Amino acid sequence: MDTQSFDLAVIGSGPAGQKAAIAAAKLGKKVAIIDTRQMLGGVTLHGGTLPSKTLREAILYLSGLRQRAFYGQEYRLKERITVADLRVRVQTVIEREIAVVTDQLQRNGIALIHGTARFRDPHTLDVQDGEGGALVRAEHVLIACGTRPAQSLAIPCDGKKIFLADQLGGIEELPCRLMVVGAGVVGLEFASMLAALEIEVTLIDQRPTILDFVDQEIIEALCYHLRRLGMTFRLGENVRDVKVNGEGVVAELESGKRIQSDALLYTVGRQANSDTLSLERAGLTADERGRIQVDECYRTAVPHIYAAGDVIGFPALASTSMEQGRIASCKMFDGPAGKGGAPLPYGIYTIPEISMVGKSERELTDAKTPYEVGLAKYEELAKGQIVGDQIGLLKLLFCPATKKVLGVHVIGEGATEIVHIGQSVMALGGTIEYFRDTVFNYPTFAEAYKVAALDGLNKL
Repeated sequence: MDTQSFDLAVIGSGPAGQKAAIAAAKLGKKVAIIDTRQMLGGVTLHGGTLPSKTLREAILYLSGLRQRAFYGQEYRLKERITVADLRVRVQTVIEREIAVVTDQLQRNGIALIHGTARFRDPHTLDVQDGEGGALVRAEHVLIACGTRPAQSLAIPCDGKKIFLADQLGGIEELPCRLMVVGAGVVGLEFASMLAALEIEVTLIDQRPTILDFVDQEIIEALCYHLRRLGMTFRLGENVRDVKVNGEGVVAELESGKRIQSDALLYTVGRQANSDTLSLERAGLTADERGRIQVDECYRTAVPHIYAAGDVIGFPALASTSMEQGRIASCKMFDGPAGKGGAPLPYGIYTIPEISMVGKSERELTDAKTPYEVGLAKYEELAKGQIVGDQIGLLKLLFCPATKKVLGVHVIGEGATEIVHIGQSVMALGGTIEYFRDTVFNYPTFAEAYKVAALDGLNKL
């Protein structure tokens, strides 16, 4: 078996792997990315970030949900929405993005080696696919193998009546009633999308509250809207048993409740794919979820092996994974990694969407940090009236003494876009007075910053 040699071998072609490979190639290094043919682009392109966000846009468009403030609650663009209607948009976007990723890697001279990689020793990878195998030797290795949905023995997923988030695109028809087990980010995103299709959704989670890291006022607004869409919350409940019968799926809860639905979506956590890598041959270990520990430079316990993306755990976002991969390559090869330290934005693509950066009210209260709040409601903005968003809200948290911005929290249309304005001001140490003194295009959602700033300053 021939051995191919590289300066860097990247295991996984998701956001972390792509950006690491390109950064190293820009520094003149010989780079290879190893992944299976069907997973080019990683989970982000296949069942994860991109398909789910495209699905969300398709649902919003076909359901007419955005237009109902003007044309009534009965408005629909398409009366009966099918899986095929949703799938065609998702597949088109995936195909186009795969072409973009492939072109970027080829233009940077990165070798694509198709197959599944395992360590033979700390510097050598054994790559196998259906057409044979190859040995890859590298001075540096980046593990960016991503994750898969975690499963439970108590909830056997068949991909038809009981399925994982990654399997949603493969179901034959949309259910009329659906249970979603797991009220984390993924569970809430899919639950809200399907509720927007007028599917009767019951959301079950063992925790008494949802998304504790999100501002409480934002969560209250989200839950209010989801209940208006017809969603039922069963929080503080554990699923004891699940059975499939002729009518669908029956879940028995430890509290004695019995819930019947047509299907069940299981979204409780993710499991890293590191268990396929024979890590012990490289001198590495992983925790029970398959996560690999790294330092601030994304270096593992073996100095020439790095890890980035979902495989290292929180925050496990496509956006942060890209930056982790880039920084890892720069640290390996003495490239310009940058100072870092800027506040990270978080986007949750529920309906309505949520985004935040910086501290929440709870965090500031727990730290005994004084703060004041400025609010802007979308219904008071001309842009909010134009698009029909009557529940959107932007909240600014700032220090009353220095007026420095401490946190930005948004719910509503464009939340994940406009949060970056607050992120930039925070990164540069700006104050809330910047928003008061700046001219924003009118009408825009960005104008909410000025309204919120004036509201907050008026309270001082």
